Amino acid sequence: MGAATGIGSLPGTDIVEAVRTILGELPDLPYLPELPDRGPGADLVGRGAGLLVELPVEVYANRWRIASRPGHDLRVARDLMERDLDAVTEQAAGYTGTFKVQAAGPFTLAAAIELATGGPLLRDPGAVRDLVASLAEGLRGHLADLAARLPGARLLLQLDEPSLPAALAGRVPTESGFGTLRRVEESVARSALSEIIEAAGVPVVVHCCARDVPVDLVRRAGAAGVALDLGLVEDLDALGETLDAGLGLIAGAVDTRPQANGRTPSSAQVASRVRELWGRLGFPASRLPEQVVVAPACGLAGASPEYARAVIAACRDAGRRLAEE
Repeated sequence: MGAATGIGSLPGTDIVEAVRTILGELPDLPYLPELPDRGPGADLVGRGAGLLVELPVEVYANRWRIASRPGHDLRVARDLMERDLDAVTEQAAGYTGTFKVQAAGPFTLAAAIELATGGPLLRDPGAVRDLVASLAEGLRGHLADLAARLPGARLLLQLDEPSLPAALAGRVPTESGFGTLRRVEESVARSALSEIIEAAGVPVVVHCCARDVPVDLVRRAGAAGVALDLGLVEDLDALGETLDAGLGLIAGAVDTRPQANGRTPSSAQVASRVRELWGRLGFPASRLPEQVVVAPACGLAGASPEYARAVIAACRDAGRRLAEE
């Protein structure tokens, strides 16, 4: 009731300070922060690639690609994750609430990681199936590790899939950039997400801060919720049907870039934005705080530390406002 959370990334390079900030500012639904400013291996794709089992990767020409054997880049990615988990173990000892962890989804990884021979892995259906199985196994182990470190917590997995709409629509560019890859069939995407969700063994929220979020596909894949940018919602009917089916909503209600006047939206403004969408969907106001979590629209790595902290505070206070109404 009245919870708020973040999407994932924050500015800076100090993971201990980032974990302390999240635990202090978002006590109802804290999460494992991501700090991409630390370089390759700390970015969304690098962190996801580091979770893959028996599918080594490396950085080549500033892009991740499949490698013949594990090397330096993969060791860096896994070492950074280990440091992050150590920080959570130390700072969140004794925590007994819900704790969220994020990971890149299979289609975002397949669109970003290149085959050893060149071109996005997404172009090869067999390679995509291997990636899905590898990621499912990696996430199972990752979540088991985190559960052992936070034995009193209830874990929630957020799958980040910003590239999923493009993959479904056939908009992922080829290696040359002059063409696009063949679109992924909805049945294939649903099956892949279902495999990941089943392997996770914990509730899964699928996050996408792009347009055309396939909320019905997410529901049919077995997700517990969807996270999206309220400013990009176009199909209210599909979202309404998804929420009516009981899924939760992480409502991205604050822009990750400062307003023209440099001010952060107030908690009252953030709450009003969430309330207005809920009203347009036609649901009873009493259901809102039970089904909706307030959050920034996307990650905050590109924001200043001051703006990031202000956004987090606005989301937290907006969630409390909505619960008290």
